[in-house]
Amino acid sequence: MKKPNPLLEDLKSVLPAIAANAFAAEKDRSVPAENIALLKGIGMHRAFLPKKYGGMEISLPQFAQCIALLAGACASTAWAMSLLCTHSHQMAMFSVKLQDEVWGVDPDATASSSIAPFGRTEEVPGGVTFSGEMGWSSGCDHAEWAIMGFRRKNAEGTQDYCFAVVPRSDYQIRDDWYAVGMRGSGSKTLIVDQAFVPEHRIQKAKDMMEGKSAGFGLYPDSRIFFAPYRPYFASGFSTVGLGVAERMLEVFREKTKNRVRAYTGAAVGAATPALMRLAESTHQVAAARALLEKSWDEIAEHSERHEYPSRGTLAFWRTNQGYATKMCIQAVDRLMEAAGGGAWFETNELQRLFRDVHLAGAHAYTDYDVCAQILGRELMGLEPDPAMV
Repeated sequence: MKKPNPLLEDLKSVLPAIAANAFAAEKDRSVPAENIALLKGIGMHRAFLPKKYGGMEISLPQFAQCIALLAGACASTAWAMSLLCTHSHQMAMFSVKLQDEVWGVDPDATASSSIAPFGRTEEVPGGVTFSGEMGWSSGCDHAEWAIMGFRRKNAEGTQDYCFAVVPRSDYQIRDDWYAVGMRGSGSKTLIVDQAFVPEHRIQKAKDMMEGKSAGFGLYPDSRIFFAPYRPYFASGFSTVGLGVAERMLEVFREKTKNRVRAYTGAAVGAATPALMRLAESTHQVAAARALLEKSWDEIAEHSERHEYPSRGTLAFWRTNQGYATKMCIQAVDRLMEAAGGGAWFETNELQRLFRDVHLAGAHAYTDYDVCAQILGRELMGLEPDPAMV
């Protein structure tokens, strides 16, 4: 029996307004401020905020249900909001000094990110100086901080993949988000020039996957922070794809029900091809949801038991989301092929759903070519390929 999800019920009350802003989000290439205000009004930004700072600490399955529903209203808003929320889970693994600096000052503060390790750093007393052009920072217009990736030489002479948390005052936002899909996510580039990042705002990614980070154990009664950061961080990508695909089923059914062929007057909604396409896509999306829900539940159960997953379990969590996204894209494509020429007008929701689901599948974590190699190596007992993350 599923636990009650008050946040989901609150979300339903603001969805009509968010859906009504979807066209404006695309036009402005950023999540509308009204959408962020509505979501903050129901406390969604505090989903993974530690209770110490007034957070909810809801379970991953509860959060994912919200993101899937939100994606059906506006995928761009869901994509950006998912990251603004999951970054709080990630920052809760940093030092208490960093957390006090962020949430002790402003419990409503959120962070965007650009975690690919493209940052350039120089070692200085007490930390590093950070520079770089850090792209794909979804929702950055609405964040007070940013998490940025870089590589740092260690005592052994190799390099550690690290994250630096940088305040909004230390970077500029380049308005360069001109994309075909997720147009409203505002995934712009952050420009950093010689910003000082003290040690308490730096963590190694490996430590955050193994319970060795500075923030590990700060919340002994928590059910979500005894976990590797990545399954939480990456959960939204496939979940947005799922929400888009579920909405595609609804819109295709609504628009096809009374559609007639222009030259013959035949009823498309009663024709065998449309019925078969809708049926197969419905089964495929349901299978994607079942696979994702299994992963969400397992991640939550491990977190509640304070048990870190095995390498094999992590491989399945990592790759299940890629395969689920692949199924969602296939389901959407099958329907779009039969939606008719009118579906391609910019005012038609179907073409937006089509574009958005494909960008959801273009992320590094949902690239199934990568996922299949990761899982294949694990199933054959081979060591992980460091080129596949």
